Amino acid sequence: MSSSALTIRGLHYSYGAHHVVDGIDLDAHAGSILGVLGPNGAGKSTTISLAVGTRRPDAGTVRIFGHDPVTEHATASQLAGVMLQDGGLPMSAKPLQVLGHLSSLYSDPLSVEELAGPLGLHEFSGRAMRRLSGGQKQRVALAAALIGRPSLVFLDEPCAGLDPQAREVVHSFIRDLADRGVAVVLTTHDLAEAEELSDEVVVIDRGRIIAQGAPEDLRNASDDSRRLDIRLDRPAVPDLLRRLCDIAPASAQAATITVEGALSAAQIAAVCTAIAEAGAQIADLDMHAQSLADVFFELTGRPLR
Repeated sequence: MSSSALTIRGLHYSYGAHHVVDGIDLDAHAGSILGVLGPNGAGKSTTISLAVGTRRPDAGTVRIFGHDPVTEHATASQLAGVMLQDGGLPMSAKPLQVLGHLSSLYSDPLSVEELAGPLGLHEFSGRAMRRLSGGQKQRVALAAALIGRPSLVFLDEPCAGLDPQAREVVHSFIRDLADRGVAVVLTTHDLAEAEELSDEVVVIDRGRIIAQGAPEDLRNASDDSRRLDIRLDRPAVPDLLRRLCDIAPASAQAATITVEGALSAAQIAAVCTAIAEAGAQIADLDMHAQSLADVFFELTGRPLR
């Protein structure tokens, strides 16, 4: 099979006059993790629904290893595993029953035990799905997405509701999938998770891709690539803050000064010199590199929608 697992071109979808997906182009490749980020209502989940064939696009094309997920659904569904936020699993059945049934739908499935053991499903295997916690349902949903040995897997918020131990197990599963040549499409609101796992990230807002690239490239593309937090032994006086603003953008809150920008070593030295000449002492100093979260908020804004 080609390394191009998922190809999306010119994708459009509307609810009435509201354009939810507005001309998206997207590619996912074998052995790579693609992180899909965006605020609530940005169009991420609708894009995934269109990609797996549960919705028919108004315009554009989707191909899973060259197959149309709508008109060739039987073939495409054998190649792709899907974990959606709502689960879509029967609530009256028990976890291992669900996996046993799903495994019968594939020609070469994983054994139920290959997933149940590492994901800790046996500890609640005697309870119906409706009686499981949100995190437990997430683990079953992940197993359901992987039972058919997919070559492409869509994971929509796979760690929502998981405790730190379960979260690390799921992260390990995701990394292992990519190591084995599976293409992973990961949608998440956890920006640190996306930065840790993704080889490439796309940011979707208002139905369009507004940024795309490796996490490191997105961080470095911003001018505000560093932040220096300096805690003084006394509140910062206006004269000091004005002097610091001549060096780099600076702000103060009580005894903490924040200096931001693509800070050079000379600028950092000048900041420290200005503080010393003002008669203040540095109690603590932290340098923060621009994170993917910083880039995300810069692109999409901070207010809730």
